Amino acid sequence: MHRSKVKVFVLSSCMLLAFGSAIAAAPSKGKGRQYYEKRGEVVWEVPTEEKVIALTFDDGPDPEDTPYILDLLKEYDVKATFFIIGNKAERYPDLVKREADEGHELANHTYRHLYFSNKVSERQFKEELSKTQEAIFKASGLRPHLFRPPGGYYNDTLVRIAKKEGFKVVMWSWHQNTNDWNTPGVGKITSTVLNNARNGDIVLFHDYVEGKTQTIPALKQILPELRDRGYRFVTISELLTYSKHTPVKQADDLK
Repeated sequence: MHRSKVKVFVLSSCMLLAFGSAIAAAPSKGKGRQYYEKRGEVVWEVPTEEKVIALTFDDGPDPEDTPYILDLLKEYDVKATFFIIGNKAERYPDLVKREADEGHELANHTYRHLYFSNKVSERQFKEELSKTQEAIFKASGLRPHLFRPPGGYYNDTLVRIAKKEGFKVVMWSWHQNTNDWNTPGVGKITSTVLNNARNGDIVLFHDYVEGKTQTIPALKQILPELRDRGYRFVTISELLTYSKHTPVKQADDLK
């Protein structure tokens, strides 16, 4: 969690105690990753024989870091997916528009980076989604269909509501969590990606971090190296087209 967000998180947690019909922090007991993957409800990666990889950026847009990241992506002809914070989209609509204009995919990351590790009402969750949708639409004319919950917290209720609202829940490959938000060092970010790169990976970066970013200098090494290895950079929606998995039939689908 970003250090600057700790106070916000604590205050939010206190306020959320007043809401009913709550969403818990983790999957329901006995329902781990495999359960949701089989149902096609949550995506961590897409196993494929094709040399494709999806880069994702959370928590932006940021007026300092996002433009530099976009410049680098353009230099290497990379298309990525940006999981956008709604209130930042309202503050920096030109950056959201630039992301869309340059062919990147826009996705929903809640309105104010709300963690679902404490009690959150269904109404509040829907409001976080809808306000972000409106902010992104106002800036770009696009309405995203992908959603990533901050911190990766999810459970049955969150997945159900996201699906009902028309979203696919997208996480990231566990071996491709760069932890760049915590500035672990350019070398650590770079080695995490390059040493673990596999076909169909979803890589987690951030285009906003507290303090001086290490993501940009790491990308300067990562992008040319992955390109030289023959990887093609795709958006999440494009990556999903490589899936050979047929979701398990659910009760709702059989009605």
